[in-house]
Amino acid sequence: MNITRTGAAFAAAAMSATGLIGAATATAAPAPASASTATSSAATVCEQVWGSLPKSRSTMVAGPMTNIRSGRHTCYDRLVVDVRGPAAGYRVAYVSQIIQDGSGAVVPVRGGAKLQITINAPAYNDAGEATYQPANPREAVNVSGYQTLRQVRWLGSFEGASGIGVGVRARLPFRVFTLTDGGTSRVVIDVKHTW
Repeated sequence: MNITRTGAAFAAAAMSATGLIGAATATAAPAPASASTATSSAATVCEQVWGSLPKSRSTMVAGPMTNIRSGRHTCYDRLVVDVRGPAAGYRVAYVSQIIQDGSGAVVPVRGGAKLQITINAPAYNDAGEATYQPANPREAVNVSGYQTLRQVRWLGSFEGASGIGVGVRARLPFRVFTLTDGGTSRVVIDVKHTW
């Protein structure tokens, strides 16, 4: 039986990098960074070459997806997908059209390029209760005023995977990585402002 489910609370507020991704498997609080260290770290990330080809990790996760958040940074815009459970699998790729799983419907998004994100976790728990549900699926995250992101659209869950359609200003380089701390994990998608 194919059931599409959407989940519980919507968080639209953009957060700082620390607020977005939290501590990754840290046991002690790090020493405060000096201004020059923070500037150097941002410059290093900004100079990295990310590319625009598809990125994926095949891990499936039993725990559900619980939230999507966003943030603005020096040289990139960020999306974070929260998952209850170990580091989640994903597929992130530029596509000519965003397609909704299950129905096959083409889903429009604003922007010159389209990123289709699949998270290998449902947005509902074992009892079929929603664990993520934005107030407005067409504007799942408020990215107004962002340099790169134009729209984040919730596509729902289908057969244990959850979909997100992202409108991007242009086909710009991006990176994807996961962070885990105990019983939760995050899939982080950063899209650069320029090449």
